[in-house]
Amino acid sequence: MADARDEAVWAEVAERYGRAAALARDGLMLAPSGCCGGSGCCTSGAAEEAFGPGLYALGDLADLPPGAVLASLGCGNPTALAELRAGETVLDLGSGGGIDVILSARRVGPTGRAYGLDMTDEMLALAREHARQAGAANAEFLKGHIEEIPLPDRSVDVILSNCVVNLSPDKDRVLREAFRVLRPGGRLAISDVVVRDGEPDIPLAVRRSVELWSGCIAGALTEGRYRRALLATGFTAAEVQEVRRYTAADLGEPFRLALGRQGVAEPASADAVAGRFMSAFIRARKP
Repeated sequence: MADARDEAVWAEVAERYGRAAALARDGLMLAPSGCCGGSGCCTSGAAEEAFGPGLYALGDLADLPPGAVLASLGCGNPTALAELRAGETVLDLGSGGGIDVILSARRVGPTGRAYGLDMTDEMLALAREHARQAGAANAEFLKGHIEEIPLPDRSVDVILSNCVVNLSPDKDRVLREAFRVLRPGGRLAISDVVVRDGEPDIPLAVRRSVELWSGCIAGALTEGRYRRALLATGFTAAEVQEVRRYTAADLGEPFRLALGRQGVAEPASADAVAGRFMSAFIRARKP
Protein backbone atom coordinates (compact mmCIF):
# COMPACT_ATOMS: atom_id res chain seq x y z
CA MET A 1 0.00 0.00 0.00
CA ALA A 2 1.33 3.41 -0.97
CA ASP A 3 2.44 5.76 1.80
CA ALA A 4 2.40 9.56 1.82
CA ARG A 5 5.88 9.77 0.30
CA ASP A 6 4.89 7.46 -2.57
CA GLU A 7 1.78 9.54 -3.22
CA ALA A 8 3.85 12.74 -3.23
CA VAL A 9 6.28 11.29 -5.77
CA TRP A 10 3.49 10.04 -8.04
CA ALA A 11 1.71 13.40 -7.83
CA GLU A 12 4.87 15.34 -8.72
CA VAL A 13 5.68 13.02 -11.63
CA ALA A 14 2.09 13.15 -12.93
CA GLU A 15 2.07 16.96 -12.78
CA ARG A 16 5.33 17.26 -14.70
CA TYR A 17 4.40 14.67 -17.31
CA GLY A 18 1.04 16.35 -17.76
CA ARG A 19 2.77 19.68 -18.30
CA ALA A 20 5.19 18.08 -20.77
CA ALA A 21 2.24 16.61 -22.69
CA ALA A 22 0.55 20.01 -22.91
CA LEU A 23 3.74 21.63 -24.19
CA ALA A 24 4.33 18.86 -26.76
CA ARG A 25 0.75 19.25 -27.98
CA ASP A 26 1.54 22.93 -28.57
CA GLY A 27 4.78 22.16 -30.37
CA LEU A 28 7.05 22.99 -27.43
CA MET A 29 9.42 21.18 -25.09
CA LEU A 30 10.16 21.51 -21.41
CA ALA A 31 12.90 24.04 -20.67
CA PRO A 32 16.36 22.52 -20.05
CA SER A 33 16.49 22.49 -16.25
CA GLY A 34 16.90 18.84 -15.43
CA CYS A 35 16.37 15.42 -16.95
CA CYS A 36 13.78 12.93 -18.01
CA GLY A 37 10.17 13.09 -17.10
CA GLY A 38 10.43 16.07 -14.88
CA SER A 39 12.53 19.10 -14.34
CA GLY A 40 13.11 19.56 -17.87
CA CYS A 41 14.70 17.83 -20.79
CA CYS A 42 16.21 19.11 -23.25
CA THR A 43 16.26 21.82 -25.79
CA SER A 44 19.80 23.07 -25.99
CA GLY A 45 23.40 22.60 -25.01
CA ALA A 46 24.62 19.69 -22.90
CA ALA A 47 21.13 18.67 -21.84
CA GLU A 48 20.10 18.12 -25.46
CA GLU A 49 22.87 15.56 -25.85
CA ALA A 50 22.15 13.89 -22.51
CA PHE A 51 18.38 13.49 -22.59
CA GLY A 52 15.46 13.42 -25.00
CA PRO A 53 15.19 13.19 -28.80
CA GLY A 54 18.91 13.74 -29.37
CA LEU A 55 19.55 10.16 -28.23
CA TYR A 56 17.74 8.67 -31.24
CA ALA A 57 19.27 8.13 -34.66
CA LEU A 58 17.78 10.32 -37.37
CA GLY A 59 16.52 7.18 -39.06
CA ASP A 60 14.50 6.31 -35.96
CA LEU A 61 12.86 9.72 -35.96
CA ALA A 62 11.98 9.75 -39.67
CA ASP A 63 8.23 9.89 -40.32
CA LEU A 64 7.35 10.06 -36.62
CA PRO A 65 4.71 12.60 -35.55
CA PRO A 66 6.57 15.74 -34.40
CA GLY A 67 4.75 15.70 -31.06
CA ALA A 68 6.06 12.21 -30.28
CA VAL A 69 9.59 13.49 -30.75
CA LEU A 70 8.98 16.62 -28.65
CA ALA A 71 7.45 14.53 -25.85
CA SER A 72 10.47 12.22 -25.67
CA LEU A 73 11.88 12.64 -22.16
CA GLY A 74 14.19 9.65 -21.91
CA CYS A 75 17.86 9.02 -21.25
CA GLY A 76 18.45 6.43 -23.96
CA ASN A 77 16.99 4.48 -26.88
CA PRO A 78 15.75 1.15 -25.50
CA THR A 79 14.22 0.08 -28.80
CA ALA A 80 17.74 -0.12 -30.25
CA LEU A 81 18.91 -2.04 -27.19
CA ALA A 82 16.14 -4.64 -27.29
CA GLU A 83 16.77 -6.18 -30.75
CA LEU A 84 13.05 -6.64 -31.34
CA ARG A 85 11.83 -9.35 -33.69
CA ALA A 86 8.75 -9.68 -35.86
CA GLY A 87 5.75 -11.11 -34.07
CA GLU A 88 6.89 -10.25 -30.54
CA THR A 89 4.77 -8.59 -27.87
CA VAL A 90 6.46 -5.57 -26.29
CA LEU A 91 5.56 -3.51 -23.22
CA ASP A 92 6.98 -0.03 -22.57
CA LEU A 93 6.81 0.97 -18.89
CA GLY A 94 6.09 4.69 -18.61
CA SER A 95 5.41 5.20 -22.30
CA GLY A 96 4.90 8.99 -22.23
CA GLY A 97 4.24 10.45 -25.67
CA GLY A 98 4.59 7.05 -27.30
CA ILE A 99 7.85 7.30 -29.23
CA ASP A 100 9.24 3.95 -28.07
CA VAL A 101 5.88 2.20 -28.50
CA ILE A 102 5.56 3.45 -32.07
CA LEU A 103 9.14 2.44 -32.90
CA SER A 104 8.53 -0.97 -31.29
CA ALA A 105 5.27 -1.45 -33.20
CA ARG A 106 7.15 -0.88 -36.46
CA ARG A 107 9.84 -3.40 -35.54
CA VAL A 108 7.55 -6.21 -34.40
CA GLY A 109 5.35 -5.71 -37.46
CA PRO A 110 1.67 -6.49 -38.00
CA THR A 111 1.94 -9.91 -36.36
CA GLY A 112 3.34 -8.37 -33.17
CA ARG A 113 1.96 -5.97 -30.61
CA ALA A 114 3.36 -3.01 -28.67
CA TYR A 115 1.80 -1.87 -25.40
CA GLY A 116 2.53 1.37 -23.58
CA LEU A 117 1.72 1.83 -19.89
CA ASP A 118 1.42 5.29 -18.35
CA MET A 119 -0.38 6.81 -15.36
CA THR A 120 -0.92 10.27 -16.85
CA ASP A 121 -4.13 10.96 -18.77
CA GLU A 122 -2.56 13.80 -20.76
CA MET A 123 0.31 11.61 -21.96
CA LEU A 124 -2.01 8.71 -22.79
CA ALA A 125 -4.21 10.96 -24.94
CA LEU A 126 -1.12 12.37 -26.66
CA ALA A 127 0.38 8.92 -27.26
CA ARG A 128 -2.83 7.52 -28.73
CA GLU A 129 -3.03 10.45 -31.14
CA HIS A 130 0.61 9.97 -32.11
CA ALA A 131 0.04 6.27 -32.76
CA ARG A 132 -2.97 7.14 -34.93
CA GLN A 133 -0.91 9.67 -36.90
CA ALA A 134 1.88 7.13 -37.35
CA GLY A 135 -0.52 4.41 -38.52
CA ALA A 136 0.59 2.10 -35.70
CA ALA A 137 -2.50 -0.09 -35.59
CA ASN A 138 -0.67 -2.69 -33.48
CA ALA A 139 0.05 -0.19 -30.68
CA GLU A 140 -2.14 0.01 -27.57
CA PHE A 141 -1.85 2.28 -24.54
CA LEU A 142 -2.93 1.28 -21.03
CA LYS A 143 -3.47 3.40 -17.94
CA GLY A 144 -1.84 2.32 -14.71
CA HIS A 145 1.19 2.34 -12.46
CA ILE A 146 4.31 0.39 -13.39
CA GLU A 147 4.17 -1.14 -9.90
CA GLU A 148 0.92 -2.90 -10.90
CA ILE A 149 0.97 -3.81 -14.60
CA PRO A 150 -2.54 -4.43 -15.99
CA LEU A 151 -1.56 -7.45 -18.11
CA PRO A 152 -1.77 -11.20 -17.47
CA ASP A 153 1.11 -13.41 -16.34
CA ARG A 154 3.51 -14.53 -19.10
CA SER A 155 1.95 -12.30 -21.76
CA VAL A 156 4.95 -10.25 -22.97
CA ASP A 157 8.19 -11.11 -24.78
CA VAL A 158 10.11 -7.88 -24.15
CA ILE A 159 9.84 -5.10 -21.58
CA LEU A 160 11.26 -1.68 -22.39
CA SER A 161 11.46 1.47 -20.31
CA ASN A 162 13.15 4.79 -20.92
CA CYS A 163 14.22 6.71 -17.82
CA VAL A 164 11.13 5.74 -15.81
CA VAL A 165 12.00 2.91 -13.38
CA ASN A 166 14.08 5.40 -11.37
CA LEU A 167 10.89 7.44 -10.86
CA SER A 168 9.15 4.64 -8.98
CA PRO A 169 9.10 4.76 -5.17
CA ASP A 170 9.02 0.91 -5.13
CA LYS A 171 11.46 -0.39 -7.72
CA ASP A 172 11.53 -3.93 -6.32
CA ARG A 173 7.81 -4.17 -7.00
CA VAL A 174 8.32 -2.85 -10.54
CA LEU A 175 10.86 -5.58 -11.23
CA ARG A 176 8.61 -8.26 -9.72
CA GLU A 177 5.76 -7.11 -11.96
CA ALA A 178 8.04 -7.09 -15.00
CA PHE A 179 9.15 -10.63 -14.18
CA ARG A 180 5.53 -11.74 -13.76
CA VAL A 181 4.29 -10.53 -17.14
CA LEU A 182 7.34 -11.73 -19.10
CA ARG A 183 7.19 -15.11 -20.77
CA PRO A 184 9.96 -17.62 -20.04
CA GLY A 185 12.97 -16.48 -22.04
CA GLY A 186 11.58 -12.94 -22.10
CA ARG A 187 13.92 -9.96 -22.07
CA LEU A 188 14.18 -6.80 -20.01
CA ALA A 189 15.90 -4.01 -21.95
CA ILE A 190 15.67 -0.58 -20.37
CA SER A 191 17.45 2.75 -20.29
CA ASP A 192 17.68 4.42 -16.91
CA VAL A 193 19.60 6.87 -14.76
CA VAL A 194 21.87 4.95 -12.39
CA VAL A 195 24.33 5.98 -9.68
CA ARG A 196 27.83 4.67 -10.24
CA ASP A 197 29.23 2.69 -7.33
CA GLY A 198 31.91 4.56 -5.34
CA GLU A 199 32.56 8.06 -4.03
CA PRO A 200 31.66 10.87 -3.42
CA ASP A 201 28.44 10.44 -1.47
CA ILE A 202 25.17 11.72 -2.89
CA PRO A 203 24.00 14.56 -0.58
CA LEU A 204 20.77 14.01 1.33
CA ALA A 205 19.39 17.24 -0.14
CA VAL A 206 19.50 15.54 -3.54
CA ARG A 207 18.02 12.25 -2.33
CA ARG A 208 15.18 13.95 -0.44
CA SER A 209 14.11 16.34 -3.18
CA VAL A 210 10.73 15.40 -4.67
CA GLU A 211 11.51 17.70 -7.61
CA LEU A 212 14.76 15.87 -8.29
CA TRP A 213 12.98 12.54 -7.85
CA SER A 214 10.54 13.48 -10.60
CA GLY A 215 13.56 14.67 -12.59
CA CYS A 216 15.07 11.14 -12.57
CA ILE A 217 17.87 11.92 -10.12
CA ALA A 218 16.91 11.47 -6.47
CA GLY A 219 15.42 8.00 -6.89
CA ALA A 220 18.21 6.48 -8.99
CA LEU A 221 19.62 3.17 -7.76
CA THR A 222 23.32 2.40 -7.59
CA GLU A 223 24.52 0.02 -10.27
CA GLY A 224 25.27 -2.65 -7.67
CA ARG A 225 21.82 -2.31 -6.12
CA TYR A 226 20.24 -2.56 -9.58
CA ARG A 227 22.02 -5.83 -10.36
CA ARG A 228 21.20 -7.32 -6.97
CA ALA A 229 17.53 -6.36 -7.31
CA LEU A 230 17.31 -7.98 -10.74
CA LEU A 231 18.93 -11.20 -9.53
CA ALA A 232 16.81 -11.30 -6.35
CA THR A 233 13.69 -11.01 -8.51
CA GLY A 234 14.73 -14.07 -10.50
CA PHE A 235 16.27 -12.52 -13.59
CA THR A 236 19.47 -13.93 -15.04
CA ALA A 237 22.25 -12.36 -17.14
CA ALA A 238 21.72 -9.04 -15.33
CA GLU A 239 23.90 -6.30 -16.81
CA VAL A 240 24.23 -2.56 -16.16
CA GLN A 241 26.21 -0.91 -18.96
CA GLU A 242 27.32 2.70 -18.62
CA VAL A 243 26.40 4.91 -21.56
CA ARG A 244 27.12 8.46 -20.40
CA ARG A 245 28.32 10.14 -17.20
CA TYR A 246 26.63 13.40 -16.38
CA THR A 247 27.92 16.81 -15.43
CA ALA A 248 26.14 19.28 -13.17
CA ALA A 249 25.11 21.20 -16.31
CA ASP A 250 23.48 18.04 -17.70
CA LEU A 251 21.46 17.57 -14.51
CA GLY A 252 20.21 21.14 -14.41
CA GLU A 253 19.61 24.02 -12.07
CA PRO A 254 17.52 22.13 -9.45
CA PHE A 255 20.46 19.77 -8.97
CA ARG A 256 22.94 22.61 -8.57
CA LEU A 257 20.64 24.39 -6.10
CA ALA A 258 20.32 21.21 -4.02
CA LEU A 259 24.11 20.93 -3.91
CA GLY A 260 24.37 24.59 -2.94
CA ARG A 261 22.18 23.96 0.09
CA GLN A 262 24.78 21.39 1.14
CA GLY A 263 27.63 23.87 0.66
CA VAL A 264 28.76 22.37 -2.64
CA ALA A 265 29.24 25.45 -4.78
CA GLU A 266 32.52 24.90 -6.64
CA PRO A 267 31.93 23.71 -10.24
CA ALA A 268 34.57 20.99 -9.94
CA SER A 269 32.96 19.62 -6.79
CA ALA A 270 29.48 19.80 -8.33
CA ASP A 271 30.70 17.91 -11.37
CA ALA A 272 32.33 15.30 -9.13
CA VAL A 273 28.98 14.59 -7.46
CA ALA A 274 27.09 14.76 -10.75
CA GLY A 275 29.61 12.34 -12.26
CA ARG A 276 28.27 9.63 -9.98
CA PHE A 277 25.11 9.69 -12.11
CA MET A 278 25.04 8.03 -15.49
CA SER A 279 22.64 6.88 -18.14
CA ALA A 280 22.84 3.12 -18.50
CA PHE A 281 21.46 0.21 -20.49
CA ILE A 282 20.04 -2.44 -18.16
CA ARG A 283 19.59 -5.91 -19.59
CA ALA A 284 18.29 -9.10 -18.02
CA ARG A 285 16.41 -12.27 -18.99
CA LYS A 286 13.66 -14.36 -17.42
CA PRO A 287 14.72 -18.04 -17.29
